[in-house]
Amino acid sequence: MIVKFSALLSRMASACLAAATLLAAAPAAAAGLEVDLLEPWDGKRVPAGQQCRLFGGDGWTPPIHVWNLPAGTVWVVAQFNNRSYKPLAREGGHGQIAWPAKWPVTYLYPIPGMSGLPKWGAFVVEPARTLGPYASPGYLPPCSGGQKHKYSVDILAVDANGNVLDEQRNVALGKY
Repeated sequence: MIVKFSALLSRMASACLAAATLLAAAPAAAAGLEVDLLEPWDGKRVPAGQQCRLFGGDGWTPPIHVWNLPAGTVWVVAQFNNRSYKPLAREGGHGQIAWPAKWPVTYLYPIPGMSGLPKWGAFVVEPARTLGPYASPGYLPPCSGGQKHKYSVDILAVDANGNVLDEQRNVALGKY
């Protein structure tokens, strides 16, 4: 745990240094929203067991760190998508969850799939757009049966009025 935490601090320090360098070189430019998947998610492959129950898993949302939130951010919304299946490829086809923004880094705690009961102040913005055995009151974990579908997440920084202040689109979660 200490190794992971020190690696995270090192990455955050590097990101801060890079942002400071960027700001010094171009004062009008602002650092954008940054997103980092945490273990066991690597953006290449959906980790074993993180698929839906229909295919033997018990998936949760990936743990994610988000930083460089713009001033006024109250919520960080994650829209989960299956980019390989058009009906669920955008705007949270696999569900949208909001977590309260914290400073300087917001940690998107894992939320159990197939559940409408998030914890830690999070809530379901929109459930997955799925029906029948795939229906979920919240997040639907990857559920393509191992057909190498590409899963992603869009991260939105949202103010108290529901306005999107910044976003990071198509963050790769991995193939399943």
